[in-house]
Amino acid sequence: MTTPGTLAWQPDVLGPGYEALTLPMADDEEGEVVATLVRYRPDPGLRPARAVLYLHGWNDYFFQTPLAEFWHAQGAAFYALDLRKYGRSLRPHQTPNYVADLADYDEELDAAVGVIHAELGEYARIMLMGHSTGGLVAVLWADRHPGHVSGLVLNSPWLELIGSTLTRTLSMPVVNGLARTQPRAPLITSDPGFYARTLLTRHGGEWSYDEAWRPMPFFPVRPGWVQAVLNGHAAVARGLDLTCPVLMAAAARSLVLPRWREEMRRADTVLDADLLARRAVQLGEVVTVVRIPDGIHDLTLSVRPARERFYAEVARWLAAYGWE
Repeated sequence: MTTPGTLAWQPDVLGPGYEALTLPMADDEEGEVVATLVRYRPDPGLRPARAVLYLHGWNDYFFQTPLAEFWHAQGAAFYALDLRKYGRSLRPHQTPNYVADLADYDEELDAAVGVIHAELGEYARIMLMGHSTGGLVAVLWADRHPGHVSGLVLNSPWLELIGSTLTRTLSMPVVNGLARTQPRAPLITSDPGFYARTLLTRHGGEWSYDEAWRPMPFFPVRPGWVQAVLNGHAAVARGLDLTCPVLMAAAARSLVLPRWREEMRRADTVLDADLLARRAVQLGEVVTVVRIPDGIHDLTLSVRPARERFYAEVARWLAAYGWE
């Protein structure tokens, strides 16, 4: 394994101020594996004692530059991790987004934390932030690594299936059977692409991104990956024991429907936000739940008043609990 000191930062696709570092991981059954750490460093002379490490969601990668700018304004160094087989880390020989165990991501999370401490010092405080599936990965990693981060900021974390425990329990036997026999076989799913429609500029949204890395509606869903996610949901449902403070923010309402409505531009069209709020209180001793009016699934990509409200709530939470 290449050590952090021997790796080289390169200019990133996001432009000036952004750099990327390829992190070699152990090979898996498909061959070479890498993860990619992105940093926002508009002023190379600064060396903050605080840092944020961001984890993207499924069918996603880091492109949310206003998020990096927000954390920079809070006095924190900003890093984002494109997990293995996602975004910058996806290689032609790989099954996109695929992993059979969410704990596999420990390797790149451990490596990213090592790089941050190598750059900012052994005692630098790290805040872990996760969106959607990245939020699930974040809470499970933090539960296995107590004391490694100062806090968790969760943006619509995928803590449970729509339909709650009953849906998950009924799904598990079927998914487990397919995961044993055909773990990478694409599942038949139906998604009309409503979430992407709320985001992309050509559909009336405000954002653009690399659709080779984040296709519409999404990369195929596979049984082995679904089993990994369901196992993560089951662990959350049993209750975690996070010792650091947690902020869980989600939309004020959800609209998961088969037909398009314009109101979907101001609601979570992916997950049940009420259910996320109920699951969040099982994460640890100090959990703050915030609901954002007019927020969508990724609160940082919501309409301007909603995303500004989200950032304001994060800043308020930081004043009370951050960096302790």
